[in-house]
Amino acid sequence: MNRFPLRALAVVLPLIGGLFGCTLMPTYNRPALPVPASYPSAVPTDANATAAGDIGWRDFFADERLRQLIALALANNRDLRVALFNIEQSRAQYRIQRAASLPSVSASASENASRTPADVSATGQALTTRQYSSTLGFSAYELDLFGRIRSLNEEALQQFLATDEARRSTQISLVAEVATDFLTLASDKERLKLARDTLQSQTDSYALTKRMAELGAASDLTLREAETTVDSARVDVARYTSQVSLDSNALTLVEGTQPPQALLPTGLDDALTALGASRELPAGLPSDLMQRRPDVLEAERKLRASNASIGAARAAFFPRISLTASNGSTSTQLGNLFKGTQGAWSFEPQISLPIFDGGANQASLDSATASRNIDLAQYEKSIQTAFREVSDALAQRATLGEQLAAQQALVDASSASYALSQARFKRGVDSYLNVLDSQRSLYTAQQTLIGTQLSRVSNLVTLYEVLGGGGIEHSSTIALDPQ
Repeated sequence: MNRFPLRALAVVLPLIGGLFGCTLMPTYNRPALPVPASYPSAVPTDANATAAGDIGWRDFFADERLRQLIALALANNRDLRVALFNIEQSRAQYRIQRAASLPSVSASASENASRTPADVSATGQALTTRQYSSTLGFSAYELDLFGRIRSLNEEALQQFLATDEARRSTQISLVAEVATDFLTLASDKERLKLARDTLQSQTDSYALTKRMAELGAASDLTLREAETTVDSARVDVARYTSQVSLDSNALTLVEGTQPPQALLPTGLDDALTALGASRELPAGLPSDLMQRRPDVLEAERKLRASNASIGAARAAFFPRISLTASNGSTSTQLGNLFKGTQGAWSFEPQISLPIFDGGANQASLDSATASRNIDLAQYEKSIQTAFREVSDALAQRATLGEQLAAQQALVDASSASYALSQARFKRGVDSYLNVLDSQRSLYTAQQTLIGTQLSRVSNLVTLYEVLGGGGIEHSSTIALDPQ
């Protein structure tokens, strides 16, 4: 009989608190989209096309070296490691908070010995007393009648889920960054190759012009013009050599380790084939961003967490009931401690009702409400930012094809002009200055063409990223459950 009260309280009271308790959290409703219903530059796409978020990065990128570089970065990048450790920390914090909804049961055993001198003893003799006790119980367990603990649990859960979305967002950014660095390194190596070829050609032309000047067939002005083109090409070689080194350093940093030389691109062909055949990624609707973009989902999780904190702040205005109970045995003899007649228990319920706190509870509620409003504004801003990023990528995609075609036509025309000017110079129709001008125009057009080609493939990577692609390794297929 002595052990019944503790067992009853430990089982029945938490059930009562869970069944009949209420929660004061505001009902969460997803805010309306603060952006238009469609993208301004969106083009019709196949409704059955796979969304970017469902395309694995191994399926999106065709170059095996680039795939290996992405896998290497996912294993070694320090920003991604920090995001993973943040998840572990947030998970532990959620478990700590969740433990508050259950009684913390502990066992204890103690001995209390005391000696009373003879001159203060009631019997006139020195007296030594000993008391042994063994108890099992819980202390200050709060009955969650108004949902304070549940509100705090929900807040901790949403914060934990937000860190997981932050990890996904970091991975998506990392995949896109590796691809962009790979493409940039490839294009700069192509620029360097073009600059070196141009330097060699200009050097040969300068040697020929110098010989002609010595023979009186070319003027000093023509010689100086030829010399300037050589110096200009030499400057470009030095600049692009430095830029290739900077690109390599940037790729090494994002990889988190020194990438093998065999995985690095060699030129523009690697950049153009890295994505395989050009595909049309369906932009979908702006509302799809709320399911595809982890940064938007992270902002919404934080909004739900701050919404839950309002419930905890509201519950502080209501009474709090806590229980402390123990069950065990007490005896003056250690040998009699566990006999049935030595049973002892205690039950200490406590209720506290806030009457005057100097406005602290109201200030806490105001702070929680303000935090919710801040998170709401940040959530809406994340949607607007995502909308702009997708719109910008779509706007660029709509014109990059035309730019590339026009630039290629310019290169072809410049090449023909250069060949024609050489032929006219050899026949003595034009001066060598026309040849140098045509050569400079061709070189500039070729450099611009490389930049335009880079912009086109980089735009596809950017569109893949801003639509939520890169969060999974392989494209997922949804199979119906046969059950």
